[in-house]
Amino acid sequence: MENQVGLQQKWEQLCRYIDEHFQPEGEVDIDGILFLIGVQELGQGHRRFKKDEKVNLLHIAICRVLEPYGYYRFEGLDEDGWPHFTLLETLPTLKPGEQSRMMKEAVIRYFEEKGLL
Repeated sequence: MENQVGLQQKWEQLCRYIDEHFQPEGEVDIDGILFLIGVQELGQGHRRFKKDEKVNLLHIAICRVLEPYGYYRFEGLDEDGWPHFTLLETLPTLKPGEQSRMMKEAVIRYFEEKGLL
């Protein structure tokens, strides 16, 4: 597990990257980054999403970034092209700070694997 300083530096680097390349309104946060990952993984490009689709995009992103840790497995696409995952291992019960750290590490890993960090 990465030390807190290294994690914070990488997180700030990622937030700058998102800010520079996507120019979101407001401050870059974990939910916004997960939304972008969900859109990327869906692969249908930029469009308006309904409220329930936005929730599904966040779910896709969470499954995708936690997949390398063995929590989820990609099962395939449905008839509408939406990815589906199977839960392999129950997520650990974490305190809010620990959960945030885990998600930040997973998101950073995702962007590193894509060669963007």
